[in-house]
Amino acid sequence: MKKSQSQYISVVVGGGLVGLSCAVNLQARGIATCLIDPAREHRPASWGNAGHIAVEQVEPLASIATLKSFPRRLFWRGGALSLPLRDISAWLPFSLRLMMAARPKRFATGKAALKAALAEAVPAWQRLLAFAKAESLLVQDGHYIVWESEATAVKGRATWAKADTGTASCRDVTDAEMREITELTGIRPAGAIRFLGSGQITDLGQLAEALERRFEALGGRRHKASVLTIQRSGNSLSIATDDGETLLAQTAVVAAGVASGDLLRPLGYTVPIIAERGYHIQTQNTTWPETMPPVVFEDRSMIVTRFRSGLRAASFVEFGRLESPADPRKWERLKAHVKALGLSFGEPVKPWMGARPTLPDYLPAIGRAQDLPGLYYAFGHQHLGLTLAAVTGEAIGALVSGETPVINTEPFSLERFRK
Repeated sequence: MKKSQSQYISVVVGGGLVGLSCAVNLQARGIATCLIDPAREHRPASWGNAGHIAVEQVEPLASIATLKSFPRRLFWRGGALSLPLRDISAWLPFSLRLMMAARPKRFATGKAALKAALAEAVPAWQRLLAFAKAESLLVQDGHYIVWESEATAVKGRATWAKADTGTASCRDVTDAEMREITELTGIRPAGAIRFLGSGQITDLGQLAEALERRFEALGGRRHKASVLTIQRSGNSLSIATDDGETLLAQTAVVAAGVASGDLLRPLGYTVPIIAERGYHIQTQNTTWPETMPPVVFEDRSMIVTRFRSGLRAASFVEFGRLESPADPRKWERLKAHVKALGLSFGEPVKPWMGARPTLPDYLPAIGRAQDLPGLYYAFGHQHLGLTLAAVTGEAIGALVSGETPVINTEPFSLERFRK
C-alpha cells in the first residue's frame, strides 16, 4: 500500500457524537481539522442511544446505592445488568475499581463535577444546533417515568423526590397525561411522574448529517480509516492509519470511545475503560405519536423513544469486550417487554447493539495530556455521551485554543487514574 502524508493543525480521532462535536468546534475556530473515523455507517453508541438529553442524571452510577442494587438487577434474575462469564477478565477488575470509586468522598466529588457539566448540556446543544442550522432536532419537553406496581411506584417516587436532579425537576402526571400513557400501553400504570427540563434529539441520523454537513462546509476533512498509532514527531504529532496514510498535526484529540484506551496505552496511559454494551430494537411500523416524550418503564429498566425514524426500545448494561458477540436474548427480552406492555411495535423490528465507553467512576475523560504536548482527549461518557457531546466539544475547542472552557475539566483529567 502506497504511503502518503498530510498536514493539519488538528486531527480528531473518532467520529461519534463527541468526536464530531469536537471537530465542528475546532473547525469553527479556524483550526484546520481532519476527522478520522473508521465507521462506514453510524454504528457507535452515539447513534444507538435513546435520544434522551439526561440532565437529571447528576449522580454518578459509581455509588453505594448502585452497588447495593446489583444483585436484584442481574440479567438472570430478570434485570438489565449482564456480566457474561466469557468476559470476566474484563469486568471483574473494572468492578473492583468501580467499588473503590463508589466511596462517599469520591462519589461526592464526582457528583459535583458531573452536575456542573450537565447544567451546561442543554445550552451547549442549543448553540451547536443553531450553528448547524438544525435547531428543530432538539425538543425540550421532558420525559416520563412509569411504574407498573403500587410498591415500585411508592418506592420510585420516594427515591426521585430525594434525589438531586440538577436543572431538571419532576412532578406527578396530570389526569390527561395519565390517560395518554394508558392509551399507548392499554394498561393504566400504578404511578407515573413527568420530568421537566430534560430534552430529546428527534432524529439521530439527521443530527449526524447536520453536524457533518456543517463541518465540511467550514472546510473540515473527513478521513475513513482506523488509527494505528499516535506518536510525537519533532514539533508535530504523527497519526498513522490503516490505509497507509500518516497525518501530521499540531494537536490531536482522542475521542474514539472504548478504543481510546488502546490508543493511549503506548503513550504511557493506563485507561481502565470497559465496553458497557447496550441493546435496542426499533420499528418504523408504529402508531406511537411523534409528540410523545420518552417514557422510562422503570420496573423493566427500559426507555421507549419516538424518533422521526420510528419507535425505539432500549435497555441493558452488559459489561464485556468490544469484540464479543451480541447476546440475542437481550433483543428477545426487549420484544417480550414491548409485547407485555401492549406498545405499538409492529414488524419488521430491527435489532442493534453498541458499546458505551465507561470508566469506573462513571465520569468522562476530558482534558489535555500532561506528558505529551498537543495531545487532548474526550471519551468515556458512558450513558451521557449524547447529553454531554456538545459541551465536551466546546471544552475541547477552548482548551486547544488556550481559552478557559465553559466547564471545569480538571475533575475529568486522566491524571485521576494515576493517583
